Amino acid sequence: MRKSACLAFLFLISVQCWSQEIPQTFSIAVDSLLKNRPKTYKELDKVLRPVRKDTFLMRQFVILSAENNYLDGQAYALNQLGRAYRDVSEFSKALKLFQKALIVSEDANNTEFRVYSLNMISVVFRRSDAIKSALDYSQEALELAETVENPSDGLKRSINVSLNSIGNIYQVLEQYDLAIDKFSQSMALESELGNKLGLAINHQNIGECYEAQGKLDLALNSFETSLKFNKEINSKRGITICNYSIAHVLVHQGKTDEAIAILKKTLEEAKILGDQKIITSIYVNLGFAYIKNENYIDAEYNLNESLSLAKQYNLPAEIAESYKFLSELQIKKDNFEKGMKFYKEFKKYEEQITSNLNLRYVNDMIVRYESEKRTNQIETLAKENESVRQKLRKNRTMLLISGIALALLAGILYILYRQYQLNSEKKLLTLEQTMLRSQMNPHFLFNSLNSIKLYIINNEKKNAVHYLNKFSKLVRKILEASSQREISLAEELETVELYMNIENIRFSNEINFKINIAAELDVHNIKIPSLILQPFLENALWHGLSLKEGEKNITLDVEKGQNGFINIAITDDGLGRDAAEKIKESKVLKRKSVGIDITKERLANFSRDYQNSFHVEIIDLFDEKNKASGTKIVLHIPTI
Repeated sequence: MRKSACLAFLFLISVQCWSQEIPQTFSIAVDSLLKNRPKTYKELDKVLRPVRKDTFLMRQFVILSAENNYLDGQAYALNQLGRAYRDVSEFSKALKLFQKALIVSEDANNTEFRVYSLNMISVVFRRSDAIKSALDYSQEALELAETVENPSDGLKRSINVSLNSIGNIYQVLEQYDLAIDKFSQSMALESELGNKLGLAINHQNIGECYEAQGKLDLALNSFETSLKFNKEINSKRGITICNYSIAHVLVHQGKTDEAIAILKKTLEEAKILGDQKIITSIYVNLGFAYIKNENYIDAEYNLNESLSLAKQYNLPAEIAESYKFLSELQIKKDNFEKGMKFYKEFKKYEEQITSNLNLRYVNDMIVRYESEKRTNQIETLAKENESVRQKLRKNRTMLLISGIALALLAGILYILYRQYQLNSEKKLLTLEQTMLRSQMNPHFLFNSLNSIKLYIINNEKKNAVHYLNKFSKLVRKILEASSQREISLAEELETVELYMNIENIRFSNEINFKINIAAELDVHNIKIPSLILQPFLENALWHGLSLKEGEKNITLDVEKGQNGFINIAITDDGLGRDAAEKIKESKVLKRKSVGIDITKERLANFSRDYQNSFHVEIIDLFDEKNKASGTKIVLHIPTI
């Protein structure tokens, strides 16, 4: 007791000394930075590296940098704050800080910090399983960095981070050879810079790819190499991840006792780090190892812990993994009904993160579940038949016919149900194909390319490259979105903004297009059917604004509606519906808008999964003189 009191007293003295020393040292360092105003990450990090994980001091530096209009320092500190939140799985807070750092670095015209911020945003999206957004930001960071002829060391490291991030995304998409190629490129550049941390990360990632390909010996060698580099730089986080990965391979090699011992030790180290994603992953793999060891009690405890943490910190991949192994555990315990329940949860989350399911495992589980179900039904029918046989011996023939009729009826009902499902899936597929054709119609493609060609003919190379990049990005986004039933509202808004930029070329940049999003909405968490807004914008362009003289405006407003609805309003200041219809009737060639009808049908199909159904409201706008001044279309889309 006396010894504990002494230790506590010494600790308090050391904390007090530290709290007095650091602010003074920090103040001197900040004064120096504000005076000299360095612009590179390397120069800033050289001074602030000892305290860059201290969120309090970094916030002070953000404030001081803002007061002194030192944008480069402000961008550095915001990125460090974002990293601190990212490393403890507070992804929403981290994303806001990285996005703010990106805006500040753009205001400072600092390419190095812009690339760094884009990379950090990509990492947050990748860790929260928003793969397509992660890939977009990594590619944008890489393209921006490669525009600099003589990059600084900091920019070179950012290029490596971009390559590593793209490799990680390919890894998530199970394109392992492509991922290994990106990691190898990054590793070669890290060797030139002598960056042992970068080498450790790339060896770790390559090991994960080898493990996914079943090349366990190569994977183990890569993990051990990564561990060696992490020990040289004393990276606690890196050492923890390597030990966890090594244990994961040992489980697959059947060395479960050795793996469990490593995982238990690694779990304690991970708890000190506070990275909830790593902690959750360790719990998952402890559960998996205990299943292999047939220790179902400890397996269930660890899997429940992982599931609880994954839900608390919104980690979809770890939630899916937890449900997957809980399902496997119940199958091992011959509890097929509960196993099916967990499997359905696993499938729900697995679809959200667009990862591939282990079909052999799923098929085996379904067959075993159905077999168990049929066995129970047969046993029940056998008992009933025996009871009836004893009571009504004279009616055997009738009972047999009744049994056959019931079986046939059940078979017919099942076939009809499956036919209904197949017809629904076929209808949905047809809708998606029709929608894609409406989005990628030949007129739009031809006119867009023709407009870009005009820039080339006029020798406007910068405009041609700018709009060609936007056009290729739009085509890629449309093709990607067409393969998904639903996407985030953020991705949809990014796609329509690209579409409007391309269409604006044909209108000689006369159209003012603006998107307004209510502050209380997080558009990354709102799901809507893919590619539903473009037909309404196209309609506003060609029927409302194309024949209008002078200024042309389209506004897209996203607001929170009542009773679980999201309201998306598209407002134009065009001729109005009546005038547009008269002009349309006078034309020899009439442009038919089938996209809106298809979109309405897709919205109706989408809203079946919700308590409320969608509806579209069309409002004619008039000025003070009761003259048509445009059209407003409001989409009321359910979210709960």
